[in-house]
Amino acid sequence: MRATALLAPTLREAPADAEVVSHRLLLRAGFIRRVAAGVYNYLPLSMRVLKKIKRIVREEMDRQGGQELLMPILQPAELWRESGRWDVYGPELFRLKDRHDRDFALGPTHEEIITTLVRGDVNSYKQLPLLLYQIQNKYRDERRPRFGLMRGREFIMKDLYSFDCDEKGLENSYMKMHEAYTRVFQRCGLHFRPVEADSGAIGGSETHEFMVLAESGEASILFCEDESCDYAANVERAAQISRPDNGKESMNELAEKETQDCRTVEEVTRFLGTHPQKIIKTLLYETDTEVVAVLVRGDRDVNEIKLLNLLGCLRVDLAGENTIKKVTGASRGFSGPVGLQGVKIIADLEVSSIANAVTGANKDHVHLLNVNPGRDFSIDILADIRIVEAGEPCPRCGQKLKEARGIEVGQIFKLGDKYSKLLGATYLDESGKAKPIIMGCYGIGVSRTMAAAVEQNNDRDGIVWPAAIAPFHVVVIPVNNRDPEQIALAEKVYTNLTAAGVETILDDRYERAGVKFKDADLIGYPLRITVGSKAVLEKTLEVKARRSGEITMVSEEKIEQTVLEMLKEL
Repeated sequence: MRATALLAPTLREAPADAEVVSHRLLLRAGFIRRVAAGVYNYLPLSMRVLKKIKRIVREEMDRQGGQELLMPILQPAELWRESGRWDVYGPELFRLKDRHDRDFALGPTHEEIITTLVRGDVNSYKQLPLLLYQIQNKYRDERRPRFGLMRGREFIMKDLYSFDCDEKGLENSYMKMHEAYTRVFQRCGLHFRPVEADSGAIGGSETHEFMVLAESGEASILFCEDESCDYAANVERAAQISRPDNGKESMNELAEKETQDCRTVEEVTRFLGTHPQKIIKTLLYETDTEVVAVLVRGDRDVNEIKLLNLLGCLRVDLAGENTIKKVTGASRGFSGPVGLQGVKIIADLEVSSIANAVTGANKDHVHLLNVNPGRDFSIDILADIRIVEAGEPCPRCGQKLKEARGIEVGQIFKLGDKYSKLLGATYLDESGKAKPIIMGCYGIGVSRTMAAAVEQNNDRDGIVWPAAIAPFHVVVIPVNNRDPEQIALAEKVYTNLTAAGVETILDDRYERAGVKFKDADLIGYPLRITVGSKAVLEKTLEVKARRSGEITMVSEEKIEQTVLEMLKEL
């Protein structure tokens, strides 16, 4: 490829609305262009990267026995109603009507379609297991699309679905995909971690996210500091260790204390001269069916995902001022569990072991002192419902947890019989008995993986692509386009490298050498070969590695061999 023929419109400055590194650099380097919020054109350079990621994904899916197919983006509402998700999925589902006023959705995921397909064509244990996948655009009407390709309304995704006879078969399929995903991201040259996660709207009994580690990552993950322990989870899922009450502190007499207008934990602790660990924070939540009181220690935060899963409801929202007043008789900031009537009390594990705590008194400007769970109020549900933090003990081995930021690029789910039962996908076993097919679901964000690679691989000059997914491996730059000898040598190097199977671009633009060098660094080609007057005179070429900045002088006759060897090490 010649640069004069390539559509790669680089920009000196990023648009003002570009928020994260990948968004800025992919725009500046001429990889993408915005069409609408969360919707982008993929230009030729990005298509080359995406094709390489897709190829790696296909090879690893096929290696595990996956079969590729293609399902429709346009999905009839009847299937979503049959599974119960039409009303559950929420406003992220793009909904539309055809000319006959029939409801459809643009596919954010394909559980309904694939289950219906298998329901119609698989009826015997002899046809199982099956691994079926596609690579296709997906659509989610994000409330706030942002961060470029990281959170878009249209994106490219690989989704694979496994179909097995039983849980043992599902475990085998799940581990196959775990191994395949590990190889995919290793081959893409990314530093990542698989972490325990929440299954969200897709559901299922077990799920892992594959997180590319990057400081700009949206998600926080916790992992054990002991490298021999493989525990890792995102903050939505990270579990705490339940520590029993040591029983050393005797219970004092319950007392009221006027606390003026102290509403927050910080204000109350300062006024009373106590510690946040001695406060029981009471928060009222509204679900789709009831109002509940949620108790956590004063220095802790409620994990709303854990709470949602515990209650098995569709939503949990902090109650508004009117609801708080109606339930407690007091304003926000003065709620407490003592004497609270008509609502379920849900407490975090730590709450049961707090002795002589401070709580709201359900009276404005008043708190209670020496509150003791069991004596002064009853707990309806005691569970792990808080956010776990770095420095706490690992739930698996007891060592300390460490924190990192991550970008989710893939997730695998054990669905079990959730969709097969709802949609009637069964098979006949060896005795002729009908049983529900056991399913798994496995997704990789292809376009997100490209963006995550940029988030993890960049410097002040631009992108630093891993060689496996770089748009081109080598750029050849003649310093002076008006020097026929430099042009001739650059053409020769370009032709020979291309013939040797090296993906090479010749920057033949009539631009200053400095402009070409800046664009090469911005775009992120792994190797840059400079052809100047010295190269012509001495038949020695300068090869610069983008990641390390190391320069190697290579004779003309050894350039192909040297470049091939260097690329193997990148």
